[in-house]
Order: sequence, then C-alpha cells, then structure tokens
Amino acid sequence: MAEFRHETERLVLRDWRAEDWKPFWEGTNTPAVMRWLGGVADEDKRQGAQDRLLTYKREHGHTFWVVERKDDGAILGFCGLKRSNQGGGPIGMMEVGWRLREDAWGKGYAKEAAQASLELAFTTFGADEVIALTLEGNEGSWGLMKRLGMRRREDLDFPNDDFDKENPVIIVYSIDHGEWKAANG
Repeated sequence: MAEFRHETERLVLRDWRAEDWKPFWEGTNTPAVMRWLGGVADEDKRQGAQDRLLTYKREHGHTFWVVERKDDGAILGFCGLKRSNQGGGPIGMMEVGWRLREDAWGKGYAKEAAQASLELAFTTFGADEVIALTLEGNEGSWGLMKRLGMRRREDLDFPNDDFDKENPVIIVYSIDHGEWKAANG
C-alpha cells in the first residue's frame, strides 16, 4: 500500500514511521492531553493504541495519521479517519478524530487537520457521513466539532465508561456529505 501524505497550509498528515512513536507519546501522553481519554497510558495501552492505528491503515486505507508541522518537522499529534469501533457506539461509521500535544492547542492546528481529514473522507474515501466522538465535559473537543460544521447527534450517544467514570456517556457529532459540501463549496 502506498504511503499516505497530505499537506495543508501548515501541516503534513502522513503515515506513521517507527521513529514517530517516541515524540508522539512524549508530547501527548500527559495528564492534560489524556484527561478525557482515560488518563495517562501505560506501556501496554500505548502499544495497543499503536497496533490499532496501524491495523486501521491496513484494513481501511486510512487511520489517525501523524500530524507534523511543516516549519520544523515537529510531531504535534494525530488526526485522521477510522471506522468507529468504540464499545456500544455506532460501529463501522466513518469517524474523524484528533489528539494534539498541549503546546499545539489554541493555534488552529486541530481544526486545520480535521478539515483536511473531512475533505479526504468525502472526496477520497467515499464517506456519506462522518462522526466524531467525545465526552460532554470535553468542551474543547465538541467546540471544534461545532466549528467544523458538525451537528450534535443525541440519537447516536451511547453509554461507555472507558474514559469518564463519573459521566459514562460518549456524545456524538456528525456531518454528512451534503452538509460538508454546502459549507465548503
């Protein structure tokens, strides 16, 4: 399978390389970044995540790709597409997701990468609809979903306590091809 690479104004979304994992985990496996993702991951959880990301690419041709800053080649985190596989959720739907290190927050990188991922979902990977998952308390995440033109889909919310034991519900936003096209010309 050919290596994936997609450039935006400031970023490169690309396939994973062996040397990406160390800086990825150093930047993103922190209490603040992992707050809504079940907490800091131990070695087993990190390896499981790596294996899943590589499996998504093999099985579907897309994954949550590395997000690399063009200016300096820094690994900022990941963003991309996968098939939803969260227990209790809308299994198999195209899902957009992102995770960036703290010093990359508030600079528009997540929006830039997510917009590119949505474009790829609809133009390259044939999606009819794309969802995004988060927790009610993760205002930064669902705020970005709204800025991307996604709408709340309470009908797709589902109980799951993997990430927040006190409020064990994963909430869903979505955008369909027509909505995306209308918003993006």
